[in-house]
Amino acid sequence: MAELAELLARAVPIGIGATAVMDLWACVRRRVFGLPSLDYALVGRWAAHLPRGRFVHRPIAATAPVPGERLLGWALHYATGIAFALVLLGIGGLDWARRPTPGLALLVGIGTVAAPWLLMQPGMGAGLAARRTPRPWVARWHSLATHAVFGLGLYLAAWALSALGP
Repeated sequence: MAELAELLARAVPIGIGATAVMDLWACVRRRVFGLPSLDYALVGRWAAHLPRGRFVHRPIAATAPVPGERLLGWALHYATGIAFALVLLGIGGLDWARRPTPGLALLVGIGTVAAPWLLMQPGMGAGLAARRTPRPWVARWHSLATHAVFGLGLYLAAWALSALGP
């Protein structure tokens, strides 16, 4: 039970830290390269329509907005980061969390690209792995790069947390 509690206690700051690193990357992409960021209000809108039985929107921007969608989207974004940190810790265990290495974190981070490719993009009307976008391979590359940065964030957050002590 103590091990589970420690895993959960570590997953929260690691997930939040990794998600924040990914968000900083989005800011850099927007400012330096002029690339738009994901509008998390649309993520909230998508999630809010799930209980109403609607998974696929073509496109999500044409679906009716819902109150609080932006807050819901951002909350889901960070909750997902925590969930992915739990996956990482489920694979690596407390030994990895106490002495993190970049390889596993990058592997898990890159693996999380399955979520947008298989769930979010189809659900929001972009198709499987963004196939309905004007430049699918560009969209895929950006998703992959962003999730690799998330993996780097998983490592950096775990490293920073481990540096604070047991």
